[in-house]
Amino acid sequence: MPRPAPERVTRVVLTRELIVHTAVELVERRGPAALSMRAVGEELGVSAMAMYRHVASKDELVAGIAEYVMTTLDVPEPDVPEADWKDGARSLMRAFRAIAQEYPRSLALALESRTGIPVALRAIERALSLCARAGLDGPTSVHVMRSLMAYTLGSQLREAGMGRLLSRQAADPAETVRSLEPARFPHVVALPDELVDHGSDADFEFGLELFLSSVEPMRAP
Repeated sequence: MPRPAPERVTRVVLTRELIVHTAVELVERRGPAALSMRAVGEELGVSAMAMYRHVASKDELVAGIAEYVMTTLDVPEPDVPEADWKDGARSLMRAFRAIAQEYPRSLALALESRTGIPVALRAIERALSLCARAGLDGPTSVHVMRSLMAYTLGSQLREAGMGRLLSRQAADPAETVRSLEPARFPHVVALPDELVDHGSDADFEFGLELFLSSVEPMRAP
């Protein structure tokens, strides 16, 4: 669930929580490249120097963003040993997708940064434990865990990017697809409504089952 913004007053009272929350909003609106102490200070109407009492550096700010985002991850608790490992994997990937939907750019920043590793360890441990239950060896488990995160985050970034692209189209996107030359794009023209439906959970669930079925042959006998 998204966190409520810390209460703001006419005269800004700086706290670490307020600075980190503002940084998350900035990253989600303008992207990770826009993040700097100065940019966050401008958002709050204060100087960058005023924030150093609460956040010592940009690296510490990124660590705060990682903590802010990853602590919202509802990591499913380990279930009974006899349970199907795929059920646990589905629960974990859906939980990871939930924060990817809420904080796609901040989550990408957290995963790219070394500072995000400690707060992500619960999710990593859970993923590796599921891989162990599936009978995967150590190196394969690490590959599967990374692929799990990449698929979940990548699918959300694709949906968000496609949504922004379609929202900028003046005409109905489906009608634009229908107007294409059938001789050149016969399959595209045949599926206009399906192609512009970019936000369906059905796409994610379909890919999730493909992902899990591809892991199945890797299991030890």
